[in-house]
Amino acid sequence: MKARELGRNSVVVGDRVALAGDTSGAAGTLARIVRVEERTSVLRRSPDDADPLERIIVANADQMVIVCSLADPAPRLRFVDRCLVAAYDAGLDPLLLLTKSDLASPRKVRAFYRPLGLPMLTTRQPLPAQTLTRLRRALDGRVSVLIGQSGVGKSTLVNELVPAAGRAVGTVNPVTGRGRHTSSSAVALRLPALASARARPRAASAGDPGWLIDTPGLRGFGHGHVAVERVIEAFGDLAEGTADCPPGCDHLSEGCALDDWARAHDAVARLDSLRRLLRSRDSAE
Repeated sequence: MKARELGRNSVVVGDRVALAGDTSGAAGTLARIVRVEERTSVLRRSPDDADPLERIIVANADQMVIVCSLADPAPRLRFVDRCLVAAYDAGLDPLLLLTKSDLASPRKVRAFYRPLGLPMLTTRQPLPAQTLTRLRRALDGRVSVLIGQSGVGKSTLVNELVPAAGRAVGTVNPVTGRGRHTSSSAVALRLPALASARARPRAASAGDPGWLIDTPGLRGFGHGHVAVERVIEAFGDLAEGTADCPPGCDHLSEGCALDDWARAHDAVARLDSLRRLLRSRDSAE
C-alpha cells in the first residue's frame, strides 16, 4: 500500500522507498510506502511533441538500452534518435542494441550512429554464448532500462538474461510490419550474478549484479518536455563552438556559429548528428 499523503502517481518503477509495517511478505501482512527517496535520474516521456505534460517512465536508472531490430520489423532510426534525446535529457548512458542480425546486416545502421561515439552491440538468434556474456557485462552492476518498439525482441533478450523472468514473447504483424504488445507495464528484474567479480559502476552497491527494467513496447517518444540545452550537453566536444552563437540560437538556423567552428575543427559529422537529434524533437515518426 501507499500512504495517502503521497498522492497519486507518486511512485514509479525504480523508486527507492521507505516502508512502515510488516515487511516479511507473509500472507495477511501489510506494509505501507511512507516516503520516496530522492531520485538520481528520471526518464520522462510526453504524449507528443506539442504537449509539455510529462509522464515518468522509470526512476533511478543510469543506462538506457535502446533495442532496435535490423529486420522484422525494419529498423526505425528516427525512433532511435528520439530515444537518444530522452536518454541525454535524463542523464542516462545510452547503449544501442541491434537485434536479428541473422536476418539483416547491421553495417549501415552501425555506420549511421558511429559519429555519435555511441556504444553498440549486435545480437542474433540463436544467441551465441559469447554475445550473451558481452551483453551481460555491459549491464553488470547498473540499473538499465530497456526501450524499444514492439516486436524488436526485448522480451526474448530479457528471458535470456534473466531466465526466471518468463516474459511473454510476441510476433510481428505481417501486414503492418509492427510488433504486437506482449508487456503491459514496466517491471524491474534483478540480474543474476556474474561468475567473475568486477568493479561496480556508480548506480550499484557492492555485490549488486544490477537491475534490468523491461518496459512495454512504445509506438513513439514525445519530446514536449525536452530542452535544447539538455541535448547539446551530451555533445561536450561541440560546446566550445556555441560560445559565438546569437542569443536564443536553436543551432539549426542560418547564422549558427557551429557551422564555421565545426568546419575548422573537423567536427562536421558530429554536428550533423547533433542536428539530426535536435530535428527529431520537432518531427513525429
